[in-house]
Amino acid sequence: MKYINIAILSLCALLLAGVATSCRPRNAQPEADFVVLTDVVPDAILEVRYFGTYNFVGSRIDGYEQPVVLLTREAADSLHVVADELRSQGYRLKIYDAYRPQRAVDHFVRWGQDLADTVMRRYFYPNVDKSRLFELDYIALKSGHTRGSTLDLTLFDMAAGKEVDMGGTFDWFGPESHPDYGGNPETGEYDPGLANITASQFANRMLLRQAMLRHGFLPYSCEWWHFTLAHEPYPDTYFDFPVRTL
Repeated sequence: MKYINIAILSLCALLLAGVATSCRPRNAQPEADFVVLTDVVPDAILEVRYFGTYNFVGSRIDGYEQPVVLLTREAADSLHVVADELRSQGYRLKIYDAYRPQRAVDHFVRWGQDLADTVMRRYFYPNVDKSRLFELDYIALKSGHTRGSTLDLTLFDMAAGKEVDMGGTFDWFGPESHPDYGGNPETGEYDPGLANITASQFANRMLLRQAMLRHGFLPYSCEWWHFTLAHEPYPDTYFDFPVRTL
């Protein structure tokens, strides 16, 4: 009996070791690793464009069930530091989008393939033929947003009581949205010969950009409002759970 008990204990130890190394407990739902952004940055202003109809598609986007913003805990914690810094300068963060389920990206793709649907063209892509949206990378089959650590945002001036003038609007399809439109984003130097925005508008873009870079986010070369956490926890995972309160 003694040897049987020892064998049983040894087997249990091996099984437990196997669980610890190859079958460690994981969250039952992937969204358990995400947070509602306003739980971390309570004064963030939300304008969840894809929950409403004022977006380049013109309708609510699949997967946006509530007007909330979700991010991985790591990205939200880093954004909290950004918010603290900018608040001390008189600004709040305004968020347009963050985590985006794959079903939403699929909705964009279906819309992009329907060349007859140009209802929102004059607001978001008046100078681009819709047939070129995939070619120009305005629409893609995958999005970094779906990994949970990317967000689209701008600044809100608390003293003025309005958004900061960035010289362009969120989700505008065109070179006017590029961070280098109006100057060199690496040096922050304005060049009036490069674009039709003012020095103040370019400086506002750089204010947001530099704050995000200082606290672990990387910019995107085509959109001044788009940033991704450099050390994102899910660099190869594209989630599909809906946007709603967790």
